[in-house]
Amino acid sequence: MSGLMQGKCGIVMGLANDKSIAWGIAEQLWKQGAQIALTYQGHSILKRVAPLARKLDVTVLESCDVTDQNSIDAAFDVVEQNMGKIDFLVHAIGFSDKNQLRGKYLQTTRDNFLMTMDVSCFSFTAVCKRAYSMMNPGSSALTLTYLGADKCVPNYNVMGVAKAALESSVRYLAADMGDRDIRVNALSAGPIRTLAASGIGDFRTMLQYNALSGALERNMTTNDVGKSAVYLLSDLSSGVSGQTLFVDGGNNIMAMPKLKNSKALADIFQNMTAKTPPQ
Repeated sequence: MSGLMQGKCGIVMGLANDKSIAWGIAEQLWKQGAQIALTYQGHSILKRVAPLARKLDVTVLESCDVTDQNSIDAAFDVVEQNMGKIDFLVHAIGFSDKNQLRGKYLQTTRDNFLMTMDVSCFSFTAVCKRAYSMMNPGSSALTLTYLGADKCVPNYNVMGVAKAALESSVRYLAADMGDRDIRVNALSAGPIRTLAASGIGDFRTMLQYNALSGALERNMTTNDVGKSAVYLLSDLSSGVSGQTLFVDGGNNIMAMPKLKNSKALADIFQNMTAKTPPQ
């Protein structure tokens, strides 16, 4: 199918580079005919994002610090001036101190907990609140989560707690925004090598495990995620709200990996154990 987003416009927040899940989503939306506004954070990110924006014919490229309401308002004001009403909002934002994304969750500091919850969870509520009056009936808001919200994933730590809160926020926002026929959903992607993921301890091992433990026996790509995002953002999902869609190759359904992969998995864990100092 093509042209699913023809005549629709909206915002993709959190683009960092061409390896970002946000890029996979934005590119697939553009291929389906959407007009896209992009937001980023910080001048150092702009030099990587600007060439990508040109590829997608983006005319609105704005800095946005989601911890600052004035920055959110300013960015959305520019979008509203240029686009008027919008049809979709993508929130691909999360952050935590990488030094606390390894070892034990028990060691999380109060300051990092609050900061992680602000950036990775509350910011979605903040941008939905600002976008609410700008969104057409039938619009869709989407955020990104991960399996660590449901199950304990080594080294994911406070991000797992934040993602659990984010998924709960999705349900409450879906109820609040549904009175204007606005849908709110989350997409739970499998591990992908992105700038944000690079801060998670032993992320390479996570990728190796996921490729062997899921139903599809491979890791996901930003294209996989982008195409599923198009479904949630298009009229194809007109009756879907308050849900979390897993795009992880079926990793979340497996009680244990397939037995034929047990030797390869044992080798991965043996190498991991050899590198890990006793705690």
